[in-house]
Amino acid sequence: MKIKKGDTVVVIAGKDKGAKGKVIQSYPDNDRVLVEGVNRIKKHTRVSQTQRGAQTGGIVTQEASIHVSNVMVVDSDGKPTRVGYRTNDEGRRVRISRRNGKDI
Repeated sequence: MKIKKGDTVVVIAGKDKGAKGKVIQSYPDNDRVLVEGVNRIKKHTRVSQTQRGAQTGGIVTQEASIHVSNVMVVDSDGKPTRVGYRTNDEGRRVRISRRNGKDI
């Protein structure tokens, strides 16, 4: 999977199209990523009491994962780009922007 944790991405399809956010977590087995501020859902949790007597639970808003095909990495110029690979001088694979050829 070409999108990693910490990348800035833009949503290219779906209800949050055009939104930018940072990847919080990636799930390579499922080809999904968790993006900050994108695909927010309301989760209903059971209200319970803590040891100090405070109540926790109710309706909680949180991010849900989004498929990697619906996001694109934002390059150093701030524009969406596809990701490619090349080997550097030390023989390691590095990700590059297909739009301008710079390292990501």
